[in-house]
Amino acid sequence: MLIVRLDRGRGIPMLFRIILKNAIKLNNRFMLVVAFILILVSTLVMRFLEPETFPTLFDSLWWVMTTVTTVGYGDYFPITIAGRIYAMFLYIVGIGLIGVVIGKFVDGFSEIKKRKEEGKMPYQGHDHIIIIGWSQKAAYAVSEIMDSDQCEIVIIDNLAKAPIIEENIHYIQGDAAEEATLKKADIMKAKAVLIFSDDAIHDALLADGKSLIIASSIERLSVDIHTTVEVMKEEHIKNFTHVQVDEFVLSHEAVSRMAVRSAFTKGISGVYSQLLSRGHGENLYEIGVQQEWNTYRDAFHALLQQGATLIADGNRMDINRRLDETIPANAKLFVICDQAVYEGIKGVK
Repeated sequence: MLIVRLDRGRGIPMLFRIILKNAIKLNNRFMLVVAFILILVSTLVMRFLEPETFPTLFDSLWWVMTTVTTVGYGDYFPITIAGRIYAMFLYIVGIGLIGVVIGKFVDGFSEIKKRKEEGKMPYQGHDHIIIIGWSQKAAYAVSEIMDSDQCEIVIIDNLAKAPIIEENIHYIQGDAAEEATLKKADIMKAKAVLIFSDDAIHDALLADGKSLIIASSIERLSVDIHTTVEVMKEEHIKNFTHVQVDEFVLSHEAVSRMAVRSAFTKGISGVYSQLLSRGHGENLYEIGVQQEWNTYRDAFHALLQQGATLIADGNRMDINRRLDETIPANAKLFVICDQAVYEGIKGVK
């Protein structure tokens, strides 16, 4: 709000000094208010000066807007000397003022884009997936998420600019162990968090220690969020026991074990790769339990007829030995099938 005190003999000069000072600084709010007042006053002035030329206030407003925006349709124009003098004033002052205001709006959008690329804009959304720590592994994760689920992705890292510019990918710059950074990513409304080990830290103990601190910070803000952590060494997993981490992914050891398996059984690495990626062929999917299924046998045969193979309930892969057991209410069933079959299973209510 602009409050001006008009002292005797100095009121008008002081008012002009204030206007000039704010105009030079190009104060956004001030310029917007002045532009609005100018348009409003000009509408009333032209309606008063030439009531026959501008029979309604809307006609007067139309002429003012087409004039200050340099459109100039020519359907209305002042014919009196007073009207034309005011029009010349509007040409000089109004067009320049509105041009500055429009320029400020354009600059504002550019600034928003710049701040978003630099990771300084907080994210506001829900059911998004947060990826902490940018690396080639994180890039593969982003690609996999975009292939399998069109949800929003928020990346947290200390990079100077966003590593990926996409419509549904948001970047937050900062330390993921700090509460302020996690709140910028709207951690409380996120669906899941993936914490990748810092590739810049070559000591496994230090890398897993950093992941542990980040996981602790996340738990402090959101206990119910599904958290997956990449761990460098398997024996470090026990250090996460006091933190509500849902799943762990072993980094180098998982790759080494896959390589050993492929040495003994040719072609098995291709099976692993296909199950881990949804790029092509048969893939692993989670499905819901349907009401007509009482036992695992019911689910197994029903899914088999649709082209899917039931292989696990949660992390238990012994379904074939428990076919006659009743499916619990909290079951998490996993099947192997292609995308088309999975879409058909999802469509069954």
